[in-house]
Amino acid sequence: MRPHSVEIEIRSKTLAFRPVGAKRRVHKAASITSPCSTGPANERLLRTVLISGEEEIAMTPGGCSSSPPQEHQEGEAGFALMFPSMDGVTMRPFHFCKQSLSQAALEEAGLVGNPDLRVVLLFGYEAFKSGAARFLNKVLEPLAQSNALVAGGHVENVFTHTRECCGRGSYGVVGLALSGSQIQGASVLLDQDVSSEKSAEVAVQRLKAANIPERNTLGFMFACVGRGHNYYSGKRNVEADTFRKVFPNTPLFGFFGNGEIGCDRIITGNYTLTETDTGSLQHGYTTVMTLVHLG
Repeated sequence: MRPHSVEIEIRSKTLAFRPVGAKRRVHKAASITSPCSTGPANERLLRTVLISGEEEIAMTPGGCSSSPPQEHQEGEAGFALMFPSMDGVTMRPFHFCKQSLSQAALEEAGLVGNPDLRVVLLFGYEAFKSGAARFLNKVLEPLAQSNALVAGGHVENVFTHTRECCGRGSYGVVGLALSGSQIQGASVLLDQDVSSEKSAEVAVQRLKAANIPERNTLGFMFACVGRGHNYYSGKRNVEADTFRKVFPNTPLFGFFGNGEIGCDRIITGNYTLTETDTGSLQHGYTTVMTLVHLG
């Protein structure tokens, strides 16, 4: 099987997705590297999305189910995800800024007019700049009306290898679209009222109730930078430990960012979602926990 290899690294406040084995760059500020052209042969092997966030992540060491997930809120940390090429599963990275966003671009990314779209991992950057909220709504509106699960968060800014898109300091979104009838997923929102171990477990049990198969499944956690131990009276690793308690065999990956994207949703072969407005997909001081089953 041919691997789709994505490395996620945090260095000097940089959360990054890059191809494993790619030359490392050190950026002084938080940055995102968009999908870049590596030639037709490598394009079939690698999907490159470099995302920036805070220097805080959640991860299962080694991706091994025997290791408990850890929330890192100090220092530097990172992790890598490697996706094999799977029959019936299509993964498309995307990067839009104000100059490149169009109906045709959304269709090319598989976000519009794609009945097989199941999961979208989406990350906005420079979200507090003028025009960024309106821009993000243009991306989220068709997704809110689709039957796709949408999860992600806001990060700081972008660095791109190409000059076809907007330069540094501009707002935009990057992400990964997963399509295929065999994909299943579910997500839950831990809202601002979830501030104790007990209430966190109640929320994660809603994710368990979706009955998503746990084999060939990844967990994602996108939390506000204001949560973590700061939100649980100084106790560390509450949400990651709760996920581990409910899903002992599922690895968990994610980060603490500047706003969260997602809601309570279930995607299975026999379940049709109702429409969701774009406002209910965007949050603050929350955590979005997601399961993605690849079949």
